[in-house]
This record gives sequence, structure tokens and C-alpha cells, in this order.
Amino acid sequence: MAQDTISLTLEKRDVLGKGVKHLRKNGQIPAVIHDHGKDSVIVQGDSVQMLKVWKQAGKHHPVQIKAGDKDYVALIKTAEFDPKKHLLTHVVFNAVDRNQKVEAEVPVRPRYAEGNESSPAERNSLIVLSQLETVQVKAIATNLPDVFEYDAEKLVEVGDHVTVADLIIPEGVEIETDPTQSIATVYEPSALAAANEAAAGEGEEEAAESAEGEEGETAPKGETSESTADASENSDKPAEESQNS
Repeated sequence: MAQDTISLTLEKRDVLGKGVKHLRKNGQIPAVIHDHGKDSVIVQGDSVQMLKVWKQAGKHHPVQIKAGDKDYVALIKTAEFDPKKHLLTHVVFNAVDRNQKVEAEVPVRPRYAEGNESSPAERNSLIVLSQLETVQVKAIATNLPDVFEYDAEKLVEVGDHVTVADLIIPEGVEIETDPTQSIATVYEPSALAAANEAAAGEGEEEAAESAEGEEGETAPKGETSESTADASENSDKPAEESQNS
């Protein structure tokens, strides 16, 4: 099935470093396009449109980008958000060759029988534990699937499970995730609860041992943390500008 086209228009950006805070206040999101080893293209885009594209494309759907007088086909490499305000702050795109295969993570989700919103196991008060949310694939960008679905109707009894090998793979798509990797497994609620309690106990013991080992240690003087967004902007600067700043 052909992919839906996701388009985005961006503008060239002159503002770098801490100056991008003013861009964000004016509804613009700073971004950068890495272009096959060429000089990175420093851009900005409307915050509403950028967030919409992120939600539609994720990291696996190609985006048709127009930046100035150039057109790109790109995948989103990273999308950064303010941890407190949960607002998009910066996006990195990787331009891709239309005819070369790229690697991407494609989400996995269950497919239920018509009229159902859960598996047979869940309808019988069992628990289906999701163990894999994405699958690593390799394909030409325009052939990347939006999602992989697995048949949740196969999950009926305790011990039933679905693996990567059970997925239906479109032609031209290579799976790089281990085919034996479980995607979802059926558990008895009491058994899963006991396993979680045991795991929590082990985690507390490890945390206590770690705390004992770190007791008395102090951080080096003058050690500070940087804002993730500001660090991203500094990484956008061309090499010669960074040396002169």
C-alpha cells in the first residue's frame, strides 16, 4: 500500500545558540537537516506544523521537506521536548536518498477481531504483556511501513506468545530485529504479580548496594549541567562559527 505523503515547508535560519529562545516564543521551532555528508542546513518551522509532522511521521515515515529553493526527503532522527512544559523544542532531520535503503524503527500494535478491543486471553481475565513496541527494519524510505500489526486473536491461553517472525513483512522490507524476539506473551495475573514483586525486590537491593558504594563520593567542583535545548543549538553551528565563538 502506498504511503501517505507528509509535507513540511521550512525556512532557512540565521539565529543560533541562545537566540533561538525568541524564535520559540514567536511560534517557530529550530531544526537542522543533515544532508549526506554535505553542510547541514539550519532551518526553522511553524511550531504547530512541526508537531503535527512529528505525530504523523515519527521516526519511520519520510517527510517531503521544502527548505528555501531545495527539496529533501528526510526522516526525523530526533525530536526534543521541554521536560517541564512538554513542548517541542528542536528537531533533527536526516535527508535520505530516494533509491538507497535506510534503517528505521517501525511501531508494532495488536490487531483484534472485528468488534473486539482486546485479545481472547484478556477477555478471559488473563494478562497480555507487551514486550516489544518497535521493530528495526531496513528499506527504501518510501517503502517503510507505517506500522506492523500482529494477530492478537492467537493470544488465548497462558504461555501463548507472538514473535517478530509472526509479523507479515511487506516486499522490499528487511527485518533486523531478532525474529525470535517476543512481541507479546500471555500470563496468569497472579504469576505476573509475583514476578514483578521479585523484580522490585532485586531492584531495591541493587539500589541499596549502589548507594553504599557511592557514599562519601562528591561531585567535582564547578561541575554543572547544560540545557538540552541549548546544547542542541550549539551543535547546529557550522564548524567554523563554533571555533570563532
